[in-house]
Parts: sequence; structure tokens; C-alpha cells
Amino acid sequence: MKLVKRNVAPNKSGSVKIILDEQDDLWFVYNLIAKGDTIITDTSRKVIKQSKSYQEFGKLNKIQSKSNESTRVKFKIELEVAAVDYDKDSSTIRVRGANLVANEAMGVGASHTLEIERNKEFELKKDHWDLNAIQILNEASEQVSGADLAVLILQPPGSAQLFLVGKKTTRCANIQASKGGNKTTGNKFFDEIFQAFKKHIDFNIVRCVVLGSPGTLRQQFKDYLFQEATRLNMKAIKENKSRFVMVNIGNKSNLKEVLLDNEVMEVIKGTKAVLEIKAYKEFSDLLMANSDRVCYGPKSVEIANEMNAIETLLITDDLVRCNDIALRQKNMELVKSVQKTGGKAFVFSPLHVSGEQLAKLTGIAAILRFPCPDLEELVL
Repeated sequence: MKLVKRNVAPNKSGSVKIILDEQDDLWFVYNLIAKGDTIITDTSRKVIKQSKSYQEFGKLNKIQSKSNESTRVKFKIELEVAAVDYDKDSSTIRVRGANLVANEAMGVGASHTLEIERNKEFELKKDHWDLNAIQILNEASEQVSGADLAVLILQPPGSAQLFLVGKKTTRCANIQASKGGNKTTGNKFFDEIFQAFKKHIDFNIVRCVVLGSPGTLRQQFKDYLFQEATRLNMKAIKENKSRFVMVNIGNKSNLKEVLLDNEVMEVIKGTKAVLEIKAYKEFSDLLMANSDRVCYGPKSVEIANEMNAIETLLITDDLVRCNDIALRQKNMELVKSVQKTGGKAFVFSPLHVSGEQLAKLTGIAAILRFPCPDLEELVL
């Protein structure tokens, strides 16, 4: 989610201008918009216009007829929110309310329903930004800003995948080289990767960039990248040369395999991706050696949380961001509850190998502060 403008403070009036980039951003906005808020955006409405026509019969006789013509008019609306609906099947947010400013399509007080769309700017105003609303806004903006690791996987003859790895894992680009194999084709392939790199890599956030490939492909792209950065005077790239790490990944083309590579693990230590891998390893080791210190499954984890026994919560991204509104809300509240009592919570992407393993164990597990040998009996 992109915040174009932010002018909010706790317990005061304010506004934000937002552009939704991903489907998951819709969920945050659904929880952010409340009755009484104001939304300003472009919308459209079908307007029916009545027209008159005359048919002449003889010199004196005329017959008047009326017809209705409908046209769709685009306009800017300032809508006072009356209700917000989230359609989980179509992943659509519909906002119903009353128009506050007269325009060419409707008068003040007229009812209107608009859809909140991705890649379209809208402004949200609140008379009172409470701490919960600000927290939702912060969480939404942190979904991308938490990605402190970038991984570029290159495989001959010409395929490239660019990932951002952090609180969640996003594949930003999947590029295939054109057939041919000459120098012009190669430069075009590298330029497409370069454009994706410029668009998605922010060195204010990204701490490490892994360039992985067999052979010399990674070095060839690195040379091209810095050559272009010098030509275009891109200081952000030139001044962060030390953050690039070159790794021979052989024929690995899967992010899960690359992140588990010993050489990669060594160079990315301290990033969120590695912390998640270490958390899952601690859980799996305890499961084998001291099973009373861990639990998994929704009911077991829920009871453990009621006992304030959770030291580390492990949960898959699919559970935290599922389309089932009630289940999603329940899991998000669980994450907040664990953090509130001083515990840690890791949300695992299905693109992580540890996330894949966790999904096989119901998708939710916990490392406990103290042994709970009777937990299974409490579940029953």
C-alpha cells in the first residue's frame, strides 16, 4: 500500500491519500474505513436524461413523445461513509454513503455506492484518528517496508526472478530473455531486470541484495547494473555496492532452496528471512527433543495463549491473510495478543521452505515459555 500523503495524529482529525498496490491492501482498508469517515475519489454513475421529440402530421397536428437516455458520467465525489462491505469472493470493497458536495451527476445528500479499487488514488478523512486506526495504517505500510532482503535468481540461458523478503515474500518480477542469444538480446534481458531493480529496490530499507546464478551470469548482470548506474548517475545503487553479495547457486531456481543454501544463510544472517528460519528450526528441534515445550494446531495454540505460555508464535501467511473474514480477524487478534504479553510472532510466507513445512503442521504452532505436558488433554 502506497501512502501518497499522510497527515494524521492520535486523537485528532486528519487525512491520508492512499493507492492500493496489492489485493491484501484491501483488507487493511476494510478495517480502516469506519462509519462517519469521508472518502474523496473519482467515480462514475449512470445518469438518465429525458428528451422530447415531435412528429408532425399535416400542418397543424404534432405528436410529442418522450424518451429516456442513460449515460455514464465520471465525476469526483466526497462521500460520507454509512456502511462498508467486503466481498471475500471477488476481493472487493464497496462503500455506501451520502454525497456531501453537489456535482454534475448528483445533489447533496444523494446516496451512492463506490468500489475501492487497486492502483487508484483515494483520500480518507477522519474526524478522530484513534490509536487502533493509526496502528492499522502503520501495519499496512510496513508490509512492504519490512522487506530488508532482495534476492535475484538468474538461470541460463535467460530467466530471472526478483524477490523481496521480509514480513512477507513478494515476487516482484519474472523475466524471460527473448530467443536469439546475441549481444543485443542479452542487453535487452539485462535492461528489463535493471528496470525491475530500479522500481522495487529501496536501499533505505533493503540491507542485503543476493545475486545468485551458476557460472558468470550474476557477474555479467552486476557489471551491467553498475555501468548503467554510473551512466545515469544513480547514487542509491553506486553508494551501496557493499550490500551486494554474489552466490553460486548451481541449478537452484527456487527461492526456498536458495534461502537454505549454507553460503546464502551466512551472508544474509540478521535479516527477517533468517530469523524466521531459525525460529522454525528451534520449534522442530524442541518437537523432537522436548515436545512439552511446543504445541501446534489452532486449539492447542489458543489454549496456550490463554495460559500466557507462548514465547514464539509461528503462523503461515495464508492463515493471517485468508479471505474468511472471521478466521482472519481471529488470527490477527492472536498475533497481537502474543506480542502484547511479550512474545514474538513470525508470519511465514509459503515461498519459504520453513513456511511450507509449517503449513503441513496445520499452519500454526508455538514455542512455549514453560512445559505444558497436559495441553493435549485440555484440548480434548
